[in-house]
Amino acid sequence: MRKTITGEHPVTIGLDLGDRRTHLCAVDAQGEVSSRFSVTTTQRALQQVFGELAPSRVVLEVGTHSPWVSRLLASLGHEVIVANAREVRSISGSSSKNDAADAEQLARLGRADPKLLKPIRHRGEQAQRDRARLGVRDGLVRARTALINQARGLTKALGHRLPACGGASFARRMQQEPLEELFPGLDTLVETIGQLSQAIRAQDREIERLCQQCYPETALLRQVKGVGPITSLAYVLTLEDPHRFAKSRSVGAYLELRPKQHQSGDRDPQLRISKQGDAFLRRMLVQASHYILGPFGPDTDLRRFGERLSARGGRLARKKARVAVARKLAVLLHRLWITAELYEPLRIGAGEEALTE
Repeated sequence: MRKTITGEHPVTIGLDLGDRRTHLCAVDAQGEVSSRFSVTTTQRALQQVFGELAPSRVVLEVGTHSPWVSRLLASLGHEVIVANAREVRSISGSSSKNDAADAEQLARLGRADPKLLKPIRHRGEQAQRDRARLGVRDGLVRARTALINQARGLTKALGHRLPACGGASFARRMQQEPLEELFPGLDTLVETIGQLSQAIRAQDREIERLCQQCYPETALLRQVKGVGPITSLAYVLTLEDPHRFAKSRSVGAYLELRPKQHQSGDRDPQLRISKQGDAFLRRMLVQASHYILGPFGPDTDLRRFGERLSARGGRLARKKARVAVARKLAVLLHRLWITAELYEPLRIGAGEEALTE
């Protein structure tokens, strides 16, 4: 028997997305539940249900299926709100949590005030596909690092030590060593690490091609020393539309490169960054700040700013300086993107104030 949603419009529909089934709850304008049921989590099933409905407000939590589901429902004319999971603690902390109740709670929250859900904007399908390539490369690098660490750990346990070298050159360097004298299986580890290095180089070439052919705006960002194809492409694919931010300084907050706040009365402690938002891009920006503040970083406004923060001393001064430089770098990259202007590492007469915070 086919389920239909009845009731007065406007209708707010809450979706609790599951890997196999999705639970729906529709709440009418008076706040009464007009219908609830479940469907399989497939494009065909959801399109059949929502294709027959008048335009409604649909609320769902961010998750694995939320990108394609939100795009599908928006294409059918519905207003889609993807709720930030951190903002719906009333669901995760409920004493009577179940799929049907979660769907109803989402519908009621979306009906009351969608801004309370801190809606998330998913990137487009093509951007998501291209971003997947960065994820593939990151997974290969992590796998290579894990195998290298394993090889070094097993060798140390036998009283030996492998020569120091970078991950990219590890297999080539180890081919010069008498592997059979260390422990059985090390040659297999080295061979696998070499294969991973080849795969990573192939991904690097493809990422470079994407930057040049599909995302030429990355060249504007790569004017900054320390920002390469991976960081610039991750930045462009994460923000997607630079004009969605009225001010460049908003990008730092969007990427959560800002301290958390817990102010109450006269109490306003200094806290760490929230570490919400896009973790991969945040990590790339922090790595770029490592280079900027490192021994090979050129003399720039960014470097001088970081050095001033480090000079204040304190146990975490250097670490805080790197995060602060990463935040300013995010702001600078946005400015270069929207203005397409030539990057000036040192603005004579302007100094540090040349960078918008």
